[in-house]
Amino acid sequence: MTSDRYPPSPHRGVNTLVPGALVRHPTETDWGTGQVQSVIGNRITVNFEHVGKQLINGDVIALVPLDEA
Repeated sequence: MTSDRYPPSPHRGVNTLVPGALVRHPTETDWGTGQVQSVIGNRITVNFEHVGKQLINGDVIALVPLDEA
């Protein structure tokens, strides 16, 4: 199930995130930077600066990886 607020992930079925990766939520910018804690199938646990730990459905939400440069 998708909605206009959360467009389908272009990475559906492709695990491109690993624990320790820094990410942002595409629509919840006020959550701040998040660090991926675990990835199990489409379930991504992320610890965000301002809202803490969140469970993200990777089939629905395409987290935005941040460059560490």
